Amino acid sequence: MSSEMGLTSIFVLLFCWSSVANGNTAPDIVETVYSTCEDTPKGAVAFQILATDLDGDPLTYSLDGPEAVYFTVEPSTGVVRLAMELDRETKPFLDDLVAVVGDPHNSVKRVRILVTITDTNDNRPIFEEATYDKSIPENTLVGNTLFKVKATDADETLVTYSISESVPRSGLDVFRVDRFGSVILKDKLNYTSISTFYRLKINATDSGKKCYDDVEFSHSTPVFAFITVVDVPDLDPRFIGIPYSALVEENTATGHTVLTVTAVDQDTGINDDIIYSIQVSPGAELFTINEKGVITVNGNIDRETIGDNVQLIVKATERGENINGVHASAATAVSISITDVNDNSPVFYKCEEDECTTANSFSGQVPEHSLGAVAIHMTVKDADKNSQTELHLEGPHKDVFSVEPPVVFSESIVQLLVKSPKDLDYELTQEMSLTVIAVDRGDSSRRTTAEVTITILDINDHSPTFTPDLYSAHVPEHCSDGTPVINITAQDPDTMDQGKLTYRLLPENILKYFDVNTTTGLIFVKNGELLDRESRALYSVTLQAQDSEGKPGNAVIDISVTDINDKTPVPNRNSYQEFVLEGQDLQNVRVEATDGDEPDTPNSQLLFSIVPGPFSENFTIDPDSGVLTNKGPLDREAINPTLNGKIELKVNISDRGLPPLSTLVQVIINVQDVNDNKPIFGKSSYSFSVKEGQKGAFVGSVDAKDNDQTTEFNRISFSIINGAFGSFTARSALDAPSYIGNINVDPDIELDFESTQKTFKLEMEAADFAQEKANIFVTVHVLDINDERPVFKPSAPVSVEENSKETAPIARFTAVDLDGNHSLVYELLSVKCRCDGEEMPCDWFDVEKSGSVIVNPNATIDYELCDQATVEAGVTDEYTEKGEADSEEPGKMVINILDMNDNAPEFVASNSLFVLVSESASMGTSVAAVSATDKDSGKNGQIEFKVSKVEYKNLNGDISKKDNLFEATTTLQNEIYVGIIQSTEEQDTTIQGSYLVTVEAKDTGGLTNTTVLEIFIIDRSFKFDLYFDASVPTINAQKSEIVRDLTAIVQAAVHVVTVKEDSSSERAQSTAIMEAYAIYANGTAVMTNNVHTLLSRPENFVIMKKHGLRYVGTAEPVEQKQDPLMFALYGMVGGLIIVTAVLTLSFVCTRRNYRRKLRAANAMKSASAVSENQRGPVVPGTNQYTMEGANPVLNLNIDSSIALDLNEDSDVDKLSLNSLDNSNDSAVYEKDTKPIMKKIQEEDEEQGPPMYIEPLGAALAQRGQKISNNPLLGDDNPIFDTTDL
Repeated sequence: MSSEMGLTSIFVLLFCWSSVANGNTAPDIVETVYSTCEDTPKGAVAFQILATDLDGDPLTYSLDGPEAVYFTVEPSTGVVRLAMELDRETKPFLDDLVAVVGDPHNSVKRVRILVTITDTNDNRPIFEEATYDKSIPENTLVGNTLFKVKATDADETLVTYSISESVPRSGLDVFRVDRFGSVILKDKLNYTSISTFYRLKINATDSGKKCYDDVEFSHSTPVFAFITVVDVPDLDPRFIGIPYSALVEENTATGHTVLTVTAVDQDTGINDDIIYSIQVSPGAELFTINEKGVITVNGNIDRETIGDNVQLIVKATERGENINGVHASAATAVSISITDVNDNSPVFYKCEEDECTTANSFSGQVPEHSLGAVAIHMTVKDADKNSQTELHLEGPHKDVFSVEPPVVFSESIVQLLVKSPKDLDYELTQEMSLTVIAVDRGDSSRRTTAEVTITILDINDHSPTFTPDLYSAHVPEHCSDGTPVINITAQDPDTMDQGKLTYRLLPENILKYFDVNTTTGLIFVKNGELLDRESRALYSVTLQAQDSEGKPGNAVIDISVTDINDKTPVPNRNSYQEFVLEGQDLQNVRVEATDGDEPDTPNSQLLFSIVPGPFSENFTIDPDSGVLTNKGPLDREAINPTLNGKIELKVNISDRGLPPLSTLVQVIINVQDVNDNKPIFGKSSYSFSVKEGQKGAFVGSVDAKDNDQTTEFNRISFSIINGAFGSFTARSALDAPSYIGNINVDPDIELDFESTQKTFKLEMEAADFAQEKANIFVTVHVLDINDERPVFKPSAPVSVEENSKETAPIARFTAVDLDGNHSLVYELLSVKCRCDGEEMPCDWFDVEKSGSVIVNPNATIDYELCDQATVEAGVTDEYTEKGEADSEEPGKMVINILDMNDNAPEFVASNSLFVLVSESASMGTSVAAVSATDKDSGKNGQIEFKVSKVEYKNLNGDISKKDNLFEATTTLQNEIYVGIIQSTEEQDTTIQGSYLVTVEAKDTGGLTNTTVLEIFIIDRSFKFDLYFDASVPTINAQKSEIVRDLTAIVQAAVHVVTVKEDSSSERAQSTAIMEAYAIYANGTAVMTNNVHTLLSRPENFVIMKKHGLRYVGTAEPVEQKQDPLMFALYGMVGGLIIVTAVLTLSFVCTRRNYRRKLRAANAMKSASAVSENQRGPVVPGTNQYTMEGANPVLNLNIDSSIALDLNEDSDVDKLSLNSLDNSNDSAVYEKDTKPIMKKIQEEDEEQGPPMYIEPLGAALAQRGQKISNNPLLGDDNPIFDTTDL
């Protein structure tokens, strides 16, 4: 054994000498963080590994790790090209990459690097909902947010929204969408008159660019929103089929249907039931109406009492209340005509001095021989409508008279007409009797008679007469007075008038020219000077003769007067005044004149002309006929208004004599105004405001002007034709030259701002008398007196995902203020979060002045801390004029925090050491266990374990991949997920080393975490048996205490295989055997003889004795296989003994620290291996040296000075032998916070367990001072730095 140790030492020294002679520094990787674009094409350069080397050696580059498959590396330059497509949304960075840089001297630097993926715009915005179906009441206020659309983009880009289409197209003017996706009403809805449905196409457009090409690029995604307008009761019912009229006979039976009226609810989307009623009016009690609008007879109808027509007022009322809280109604008139039935007989009435009474006897008087009517004061009447009554006479004198009218329609005065006046002779009879019979034509049985007595009066029945009655006479002008003209007499056959006739001339005005002798009938000149032919050429005189009773007889005498030529032209009128409508021509305007001279001579022929003047150029006159015409259209508005449309012309009239005589006549043309101009408003629109609550308040004035000149056409009256709702009046007033319309609040109306009508759009009409009209809209705003406190509307709970960085509002506080002129400003009062059932202040949310609730960008929402928040907000009305400006109660909003899968599973730290022994190597046996938790809740916190990789590591540190020898079973224990690692097949425990089992914990959201379990393979030769003087149940009951005490003694973890009964014992008392292994934290097992030695110590045996320990046995030894390569190694060593001796002498002379480094390097090279996690060298558990006591891990008393040919006072074993003090490979070891290897205490075992396990541990301890309170136990770092010498 000593010779073998000596040879090994020689090889170590040779190796150290060779390494010193060829010293080289490793490369250094400069950059560990890189970035590349998500859309980098395959084969394009992603980044370049940057490294330096102090020696200036050429470097080779490569990438290692699971994520190295994404790239290819140019070995000589370090340029990294993309091999697989990247997706930032799936994997935002690659952190499982190791950059490997080496030089030709096998100096390799491995550094873990991070590659971040820069986003490119390769994802479209995705709407959260496939469509948005919303129902909106038609009375929704303009400006309200109707609903919100939201689209998410996996890329880090801003999404904007727009409306591109609408069906109907008018929806583009009705709706808009803001940048947060809120669809807002921008114009009024109307279910009845506009549209009941809208389909909006809303686009979500992102804003980004292509990362690799650095160009702007955007995606757009549409979604359809279907908006249904919900009708609200805001319209009164309407009668259809108006006007209503019907006929009904008098005496119609009760219940007879007269007609049906129908009213419908104009709110077609509601179609409320209609209730009908008949309002109180004359005759209304005779009819009734049912719920279907059927009007029926309800009483006895007598046309002669009620009349021919009954006007009913029918009211239709909606059953439900409208938006104003009242039952809307409408009324209409129903005209019912009462048709007559012939149920009355004719009746005679005597009517005198406006009083009529029924009578059957009448009387009258008539002069003899007279014609005409005889008044008998008779009236006949039939009360039936459209009745016809026939009248006829009976009696002895029925042929002398006739009755009028022969047929009477309903009612008439009855007269007797003299049919034969010759039979009326006073000298023959003085009285006549008649019978008047009235018969109803509709029913001849209905008749009435009346007796009439006629008295005949004596009269003078002759008048004087002339034969012939027409005479002619001549008299010279200017003759002397008394000159006889003609003598005429008359005759009268009445004897009473003989010699009693008298004469006179008519008319009275003729008496200044002529007169007559009253008794003889001689006509003579009374005043000759007045007889002038130019003045009057002919006199027509009537000679009248009268008898004693004044009865006249007339004769006509034409008296001609001769003339002389001495007259000038005389116009027929002193002036002419003609009227013509503007725009029309003069019609038949002729200037006429006469000349007193002899007709058809030049002295009497006339010539006409216009005297030049202001308007003379606009007219012309025919010189012969005197016809006056205008040259062009006449415009009243072109004439000075002060002339009142008058055009004055002077027309000269002259005869053709020599010298001519002439005269002037004035012609006035009145151009009459026509309504060819309509009113014009002074402005295109008007806007006024008036405060609420003021009756009759003046609102404002509109003005209009009509260019027509006359008041008839330019006088303007103003009226409000629409939009006033009975709340305003308009009065016209003259404001020359225009008219103004003063608008006032109705004196009986108080405007209320808090009502639904805050703005009136009045349509005003300006009309002149000819009804030429102009319309304009006047907007009247009702001003509010701000005296109401704002009140919060209830806020529905909202939900926010944890970790949300949403910049758009997540919700909105809404307060209402009945005042119209309010300005509401919101503020945050408090935010309280519910954390573990208790509320506490937090700052996760904020409230903007607009009331929008937003996520605080400086806070992180974490469901795992708090699951709910309550936001309290206040609101203040800045325009408050009186009273409190803020809300009485704060607004509250509950925000539920939604848990997101943002936490990967976390493995629970464990001190357990996992080993695989022969007793647990069968299939299905549990060999290890891991525990993990997930901070997420519910489904997101569920964990599933699986074994993702199994590797075998031999004693030399070489790692090889194995098939899945193990599997994981997931269980839930005390709300912690536990993964039980089981064997999937029979394990081979004869091999030496350990299994590196990678266990993956994955939650339902796909987040994973891994841990590596090292399961050490322990040979059964390390099993030891403990024999107890106690039964198996007793030992099992004390098992935990035994293991605890045993662990403290051997300073290693104790793994109990089984407790069984000792069948070989011959004792009467039951005995038990405990089979166990003692395993250090690095996976190496404690030799059985070492366990025996430790337990043999008195202090330790006393401890175990109390558990009934009798003695310690050994397990069946396992035959060690001999390695044939060792024999070849021995031959090689023999050939180099001489060289080794020389080199040993030279090394003795070298500085001690130099020898220390060589020894450490040789030890490191022969025993170290790099694990997957780069945790440092790994020492084999057992080998052939173990059996011979050469394994330093077991800390046996080996004389290292002899083995290494060193003196006893050498500090080689006590100081560091690490030649890699400046190597980066040692960086991993320095991170070990619980190291296992410590300095070896080279003293007797009796002094207690050694502080260090091996020489290399001692060397490293001098460098890093890695001291632990428990040098032998631990599972945090089961990988050891060790040297197998």
